[in-house]
Amino acid sequence: MKAGQTTTRESRPMPSITAKLIAFYIEKSGRKAGFSDPDLVRAKVAERLIRPTSFSPPSRWRDPVDVSVDYSSGWPVYRLAPTDGDVKREGVYVHGGAWINEIVAPQWQLAAEVAVKSKAAVYVPIYPLAPLGTAEPVVDQVSRLVGGIVDRIGSERTFIMGDSAGGQISLSTALHLLRTRNETLARTILISPALDLRLNNPALDRVEKLDPWLARRGLTAAIEMWRGGLKVDDPKVSPLLADLAGLGPLTLFSGSHDITNPDTDLLAAKAKTSGVQVQYYREEGLIHVYPLLLGPEAKRARQQIVETLNSMG
Repeated sequence: MKAGQTTTRESRPMPSITAKLIAFYIEKSGRKAGFSDPDLVRAKVAERLIRPTSFSPPSRWRDPVDVSVDYSSGWPVYRLAPTDGDVKREGVYVHGGAWINEIVAPQWQLAAEVAVKSKAAVYVPIYPLAPLGTAEPVVDQVSRLVGGIVDRIGSERTFIMGDSAGGQISLSTALHLLRTRNETLARTILISPALDLRLNNPALDRVEKLDPWLARRGLTAAIEMWRGGLKVDDPKVSPLLADLAGLGPLTLFSGSHDITNPDTDLLAAKAKTSGVQVQYYREEGLIHVYPLLLGPEAKRARQQIVETLNSMG
C-alpha cells in the first residue's frame, strides 16, 4: 500500500446473529445508563478508589502464552510471548475502559492471541486510571515504553495497539514519538478508538441513538478527570486534531453503531489526505470494540490484526 492510500473494507450489510444477540444483551443490561449520568460515573470512580478492581491476567489462556511482569518503570508491565520463544516483532497493547476501568479478560485474551499468532512479544502496561492517572504522564510513560522497544529492535519491527480509550492513548503515543523522536512505528492498530474528546462531531447525535453501550454525558465526566491539566484539544487528549503527516501505517476497526465511529471515519479521511497509509475495517451494524467480543465478525477482525502484524516482516 502506498503512502496516502486508504483501503476501506466494508462488512456484509447484515450483522451475524451472534453480533445482534450481543448488542441486545448489552442494551438490556443497562450499561448505557451508567454512561448517561455524569454523577454515576463519578460515583463509580469514587468506589474504585476505595475498592480497586483487579488487573490480574487470567490463570488459563486460550493460546499457549508465556507471561512475565516487570515493575521497574513504576507500573506493572506484563510481557506476553509465544511459549516457543519465537519472537519476530514486539509491541505494546493499551487497554480501554473509558480511562476509569481496569483491563478485563477479553482484552487479555486479545493480547495473548496476537502474541502467539503473530509471533510477537506484547507488552501490556497497567497504567494508573483517572483521576490518579491523567493524559500527559500516561502518554509520556507509554511513549518511553514503546521508545525503549524501538531502541532495542528498531521501529520497523515495533507496533502499538489499543482499544477504545487505549486507542486514544496509542495514537497519542505514536504522534508523540513522531514529534519528539522522529520515530515512525511499523504499525498503529486502533480498535474503536476515542479520537476527539470534545465529542462535538455532528454525526454523534444520530449514532448515539444506535449505540447500546456508550453515551456522551457520562463519558464527558470521565474525560474531565482524564485530561488533567491539558486542554481537551491537546494531541495527548484528542489525537484526531493533531497533524498526522509523517505518521506510520494505521489499521482501524470500527462498527457503525458506536459513537466513536464518526471520528474514526474522519481519521481515515484525514490520514489519507496527510499521506498516511490506512487499512480501515468498517463493520455495518456492529458495536463498540466488536473485535474483542464473540461471533464471526470478531474472529475475522482478530485474524486481520494477526495478518497485518505478520506482514510487517
